[in-house]
Amino acid sequence: MMTESKPKRFVVDDQKLPTDFPTHKHAPEFWEALGRTVATFGFLEEVLGKAIFAFTATRHISSEESEEEFKKWLPTLERALTDPLSSLIDSYVRAVQANTGATITNLDDLVDNLRKASTIRNVLCHGSWRAPDERGRSLPLFVNRKKELFQTLIDVAFLRQVQKHVTELVCAVINSVTHMGWQFPGSSGPGLPIWQRPHEE
Repeated sequence: MMTESKPKRFVVDDQKLPTDFPTHKHAPEFWEALGRTVATFGFLEEVLGKAIFAFTATRHISSEESEEEFKKWLPTLERALTDPLSSLIDSYVRAVQANTGATITNLDDLVDNLRKASTIRNVLCHGSWRAPDERGRSLPLFVNRKKELFQTLIDVAFLRQVQKHVTELVCAVINSVTHMGWQFPGSSGPGLPIWQRPHEE
């Protein structure tokens, strides 16, 4: 309840904060595992963008449609560079389904796993980490758009398991391109190159 007396005003004494605040209560191993997991999700986004390029670049288009389709292609590629993970997954699905040369047989399973991983990625990237318990487990404060509160304790083992799973998803997305006989964009792996830069004179 407000009173007529003049309020006391306060500010944080940031010179007295613990070193590495607010991350000081977790072990360095925890932050390393979290950082590696988040970085692997970033790599997954890059791989999905390149896969979208690969599937859209190798799609069969009739000569009558080529000019119109080419106009649509640039915005597709731009979105592949800027979209968040959930939108990249949607674009990847559309690109695979539109390519008659696609050979992937487990697309539904892969997409289901990608969407589940995307949910965890949001928690790991946007959660506010609470102090760990005696076993090193931490509960991030995270509420999704459905107003559901995340309630799973996370430790180093959990993070390493997620990182391994995302690495497997990365490989599956790459395989969906290379199984068609194409070289994965940006790599020096086997297969026919999708795009070659003109030789400089």
